Amino acid sequence: MSRTVLGIDLGGTNTVLALVNPRGEILAGGQVKTCGHHDFAAFVNELLRETRRMVADSGAPYPAAVGVGAPAANIMTGTIERTANLPWEPPILLAAQIGEVFGVPVAVGNDANAAALGEMTYGAARGMRDFIMITLGTGVGSGVVCDGNLLSGREGMAGELGHIIIRRGGRSCGCGRNGCLETYTSARGVARTAVEMLNKDPERPSILRQVAPEDMTSLHVYQAAMASDSLALEVFEFTGKVLGEALADFAAFTSPKAFVLFGGLAQSGEMLLKPLKKAFEENLLFLHADGRIKILLSQLPQAQAAVLGASALAWQKLG
Repeated sequence: MSRTVLGIDLGGTNTVLALVNPRGEILAGGQVKTCGHHDFAAFVNELLRETRRMVADSGAPYPAAVGVGAPAANIMTGTIERTANLPWEPPILLAAQIGEVFGVPVAVGNDANAAALGEMTYGAARGMRDFIMITLGTGVGSGVVCDGNLLSGREGMAGELGHIIIRRGGRSCGCGRNGCLETYTSARGVARTAVEMLNKDPERPSILRQVAPEDMTSLHVYQAAMASDSLALEVFEFTGKVLGEALADFAAFTSPKAFVLFGGLAQSGEMLLKPLKKAFEENLLFLHADGRIKILLSQLPQAQAAVLGASALAWQKLG
């Protein structure tokens, strides 16, 4: 049997593991509670025990390398310097401590960068050397690949396109600034837009008036839009327009072959994609306005994307 790598998707509540072969097939999977471990060393040992169980149950070889995708992880240092959702005090020495316990090379990257490498290795960007991955979830993440290399910057934290300001003096963002792309085109951003539109025109009928503002989610907006609610459809029109304008600006400084969209919001279909593509084409720099930059949807399975992305980090580590 060919060699394998271990992909680890490190989350605030659960950590998902997968043994992956070079074809991107998951040979065995496992899970460890993150929130129940307040000692990082004990957590790493639990990861090793789970990995050994996966190897024994599947008959797959012990992994030749480990890739870890984690929030705010630094691909250059292999550490997490700041965290809001993990139970350990930073800095968290991910690469060093996991490598010492597992005895194999370890690569670490943030979730969106891992997703970009996963897409390049297994998905819609396979064979591409220049593309931008945009993850549309609770926040907006991104991974920028230029000339086949992941853009990491001086300190390993480059490519935070979700925190490009697209509305000066706009909505407050969790990063401490105002008007970031994330505040408009994430799942939370969709809910904020819906509440703003409802408040702006209190006489306008909408299914969404049945939802308390503090309980509003992007799923409520999606369901209302699928029921042909005009206000909900307008929310998606606005969201797609803002994202399309932003992608046109991003194209001006990296000249990618494609943008690959991933995440729950990206699955909204033409409600989002139609206004997005229209705004993108209308705002492209003339040098790129030839239809060659594609807007693609991820081909990674939603439930497996994070661990596949992490495994791609490991394969890259092995060269």
